[in-house]
Amino acid sequence: MSQLFSPLTLRSVTLPNRIAVSPMCQYSVTAEDGVPTDWHLVHLGSRAVGGAGLVIAEATAVEARGRISPQDTGIWNDEQVEAWKRITAFIKEHGAVPGIQLAHAGRKAVGDWTPVAPTTEPFPGLNTPEKLEHHSGIVKAFVDGALRALEAGFEVLEIHAAHGYLLHEYYSPLTNEGSTEERIAVPVEVTAAVRAAVGPDVPVLVRISGTDWEPGGWTADDSVVLAQALKAAGADLIDVSSGGNTAQAEIPIGPGYQVPLAEAVRRKADVPTGAVGLITEAKQAEQVVADGSADLVLLGRELLRDPYWPLHAAQQLGAEVRAPEQYARAF
Repeated sequence: MSQLFSPLTLRSVTLPNRIAVSPMCQYSVTAEDGVPTDWHLVHLGSRAVGGAGLVIAEATAVEARGRISPQDTGIWNDEQVEAWKRITAFIKEHGAVPGIQLAHAGRKAVGDWTPVAPTTEPFPGLNTPEKLEHHSGIVKAFVDGALRALEAGFEVLEIHAAHGYLLHEYYSPLTNEGSTEERIAVPVEVTAAVRAAVGPDVPVLVRISGTDWEPGGWTADDSVVLAQALKAAGADLIDVSSGGNTAQAEIPIGPGYQVPLAEAVRRKADVPTGAVGLITEAKQAEQVVADGSADLVLLGRELLRDPYWPLHAAQQLGAEVRAPEQYARAF
């Protein structure tokens, strides 16, 4: 029996398989108002039709200044909530679970506004940030975004704390001062606040950067400490990516290059994990789950190339192919 195509239960939600659409920015909100469009309906809906168990919408800003770019989606007002509803309904109609990544770009925002960060050091080539002296407003923005996301029909929430964006900027020693415990305090507080707001039934995931790939930066061992604290704060799964907080990191990119980070967090922090990063083959993804490296496999570029990758993988692994009725004759 394929482990990749076994269900995964997180609190009250059961994913039909262990394949997730990794959140991928589409930079397609041409009106620059954060409202998702037909593009997002087709992009995310295609991956649901294609058989992914969990479809996570792109990094979606919890406030306007938290967008990575002016063309990003948002979840800070009612108009955005209403636009998301038809997308989440379509995803559910086709057997997948709709998820959303709640995000704040911090100093890596590329809009014409002043970004905010725990530092005044700009990311190379971008605007100089204003230092956040108080983070309570950020916590509230994430909580409000989480509640709006539930109203919009999302069933899984992921807090974006990776890739050099705001919450990563707090815990990385490259962009913040203090001990590890002091630096992880804000992402842990955000997670605890979101958990308290959404209640005990909603799965809350957190994406982290497992390492900065930089001397003097965040390390895999630090990630175990963070994962333990996030688990205690109410996180159900740690989605382990890496890098993004500097422009010059030398990253040893190759097939499955981040899987060992997910495995270390899973084994040492005793928490479910998601693995991401150049996972492209069905047998490769199956092995990640079967050997206990991670509980969930998140695919990015491979699902851009082939929205129906899960259906093809099911064929290759001898699992049940759950193609929509309209496409059944093709499988």
